[in-house]
Amino acid sequence: MSKEPPKILESKTTIRFQHCDPFNHLNNSEYLNYMVNAREDQLIQHYDIDIYKLGREQGKSWVVGSNQIAYLRPAWLMEEVVIQSQLLHFDETSLNVELRMFNRDKTELKALMWSHYVHFNLQTQKRETHEARFMDLFDSVKTPVTHKSFEERVLHFKNKK
Repeated sequence: MSKEPPKILESKTTIRFQHCDPFNHLNNSEYLNYMVNAREDQLIQHYDIDIYKLGREQGKSWVVGSNQIAYLRPAWLMEEVVIQSQLLHFDETSLNVELRMFNRDKTELKALMWSHYVHFNLQTQKRETHEARFMDLFDSVKTPVTHKSFEERVLHFKNKK
């Protein structure tokens, strides 16, 4: 019997000097880099999906269609943070993923991001339909939220304090 893959993926990282502003906060644009990099590593570690290998070998991968991000608390220079990600929704050609950055003990949410990814054929430069193995995996790990909008989701976390 195979073990079910985790639905919420999690990893830790440290905020580095070159990514901070003069106030020792993580620069706003760098939140995206930290979160996307964490998601890429988590996909390899937990689902054995290497998006770069797929791109090289099959000419297919995912591209970012859009991001929505809310900056709730600063991430500080040399602070260890926890980044979680989960699949909210998928269809034949796209994914909606939620990413969250917390402090080390997950008591303070620093940023919340919703990303929309499009499965893309690098040779034809068009959307690509997900293979059955991906559809099966996505179906087993999707974790929808009850909030209808990004703003409603942000308010949910703000009110949890």
